[in-house]
Amino acid sequence: MGNRRTGLLGLLLAVLSAAAFGTSGVFAAGLLDVGWSAGAAVVVRMGVAALALTVPAALQLRGRWSLLRANAGAVLAFGVLAVALPQLAYFSAVARLSVGVALLLEYSAVLLVVLWTWARLGHRPSAVTAAGVAVAIAGLVLVLDVASGAELDPVGVVWGLVAALGLAAYFVLSARTEGALPPLVSAWAGLVVGALLLGAAALLGAVPWRTVASDVEFAGRPTSWLVPVLGLSLLAAAFAYASGIAAVRLLGSRLSSFVGLGEVLFAVVFAWLALAQRPGTVQLVGGIVVLAGIVLVRLGERPAEPATAVVPDPVGAPVR
Repeated sequence: MGNRRTGLLGLLLAVLSAAAFGTSGVFAAGLLDVGWSAGAAVVVRMGVAALALTVPAALQLRGRWSLLRANAGAVLAFGVLAVALPQLAYFSAVARLSVGVALLLEYSAVLLVVLWTWARLGHRPSAVTAAGVAVAIAGLVLVLDVASGAELDPVGVVWGLVAALGLAAYFVLSARTEGALPPLVSAWAGLVVGALLLGAAALLGAVPWRTVASDVEFAGRPTSWLVPVLGLSLLAAAFAYASGIAAVRLLGSRLSSFVGLGEVLFAVVFAWLALAQRPGTVQLVGGIVVLAGIVLVRLGERPAEPATAVVPDPVGAPVR
């Protein structure tokens, strides 16, 4: 009964995290449309989110600052590889590719997670899991409706694949539980590292920086630019990362990565509601196919494999 409740809680957190992450496209679109640079949006997103989580993280640590020192290498790896890298790479891909193609490339990360758990941990995917991979990816292609007008740029494709590596790192590095920091503290520390890294890159001119204090348009109505900034930071970053890390620890990296595909479905729905980008019949069918793939992956998970599988830290220190 306990394992079942843990699994249900993990699924709930994973879905909530995917929904929160799914709002980022809508909020970011409002800022980019009025003149914000992608780099500025990413840095502000991480910076404000880190500030919002500072007090809760400090309360959860309860003076155990030695935990941060013990996990310093892991925190640095998470902030660079799982927070800063995928965000910067994804926005760079979007600058050269359509959003659909960029998202499809980024979410090829689910395949990388399956290969990682197979190669590094010996968790060979079952036939049902393999079928779930194929079905979920096929559904994702339908949801994104890539065939209707994909624009391919070699540099953009490379950025999209780099984003996939970063997203895979997020799922893998979040799965460690032994000696780990609490999920909320992990999210806060990763966001701090990411914000400082990309902020420094912006100061050096490596990341374009441009902000505009103008109203943005949502659902046909003008709204203060603070609305998307706070939404992008508090909902699509602070809450999304904290709940997502907790979900990965309860479900394991492989299943969590597939539930994370739900972000694309939520992104389509939110774009429909806020930006009047109504999904077509093909996209709706694709959503059902993605859900079917997730169910297959869940059924293919071996009962003997712990939900909170311990994943070795590639940098040699315990992860969060």
